Amino acid sequence: MLNLLFRFGTPMLAIGCLVMICLILAGQPWSLALLESGGAQEFKIVFLSIILEAFPFILLGVIFSALLQVFVTDEMIQKMTPKHHIVGILFGALLGLIFPLCECGMIPVVRRLIRKGMPAYIGIVYLLAGPIINPIVFTSTYAAFRAEPQMAYDRIIIAFIVAIVIGLLLHRFMKGNPLKEAAVKHEHNHHHHDHPERHEPVKPSWGSRLSETLGHASDEFFDMGKYLIFGALLTAVIQSFIDRQAFESVANQPVLSYFFMMGLAFLLSICSTSDAFIAASFDGMFNHGPLLAFLVFGPMIDLKNLLMMLSAFRTRVVLSITALTFTLVLISVWLLEVVR
Repeated sequence: MLNLLFRFGTPMLAIGCLVMICLILAGQPWSLALLESGGAQEFKIVFLSIILEAFPFILLGVIFSALLQVFVTDEMIQKMTPKHHIVGILFGALLGLIFPLCECGMIPVVRRLIRKGMPAYIGIVYLLAGPIINPIVFTSTYAAFRAEPQMAYDRIIIAFIVAIVIGLLLHRFMKGNPLKEAAVKHEHNHHHHDHPERHEPVKPSWGSRLSETLGHASDEFFDMGKYLIFGALLTAVIQSFIDRQAFESVANQPVLSYFFMMGLAFLLSICSTSDAFIAASFDGMFNHGPLLAFLVFGPMIDLKNLLMMLSAFRTRVVLSITALTFTLVLISVWLLEVVR
């Protein structure tokens, strides 16, 4: 459903813009009045401000991701992985500091690492913590919450705690390979068919690596950009055309406000390099706790991430991780607010 929306959403948006331009050129007074109404003005301001503020961080994120894709091999990461499970879990939680990948492209990377021998619980910890515990996301969160920089530190602390606890639980209770066996067999057969004989690898030239890096960066930029535009569009519509009293009635509910913001993060599916600007647009409506829950839960589990995880991991494993993440994020953020 979401893929169909993104597939046909762009052409429909372009057609809508063309229709509006034709109406304006034809001199339809109601169309001009619609564009100059208070709601439309607020919509344009919120939408463009989110896009313009998030753009540099998305660009920086895709460049880092592309460089890692081309220049850092899975074998290099596998050699760095510690053998002891506690050290390995800490390693997985902090791996994003060295390899700051966005959640949009982490699932294929983690799946490859697990298939090449990385313990599954370490890979899943990296999958959950990596999109938050990395310098690009910290910088974007700090920039979005300039008046409340503590939000950037709280985001990393809660993400670290949640990822560590989930890693320990997975090491204790998860038995066997969490990947779907059909996908593993398919990849093995495909690899065996394509490479019946081993050959010495040919080292690519710097020119080809640069070209491949630019290709990965452009593909990922447009792939991530549609999610940002979709999220910014929904956020602008929500804030411009829905009565603020409806938000205030939710925001004033101690428990409901957490559920609302976590559910919104799940549905919007915004990249972690730019979701802080979406959350910051709700600052003043919602308290620190619900906004923090939005910033932690969204990058770990959202709609697009859930669909990709279901394609790679067993359904029971994905549902267990989702339930654990939701519960631990809610409890951790609530306890942080109570302590303060």
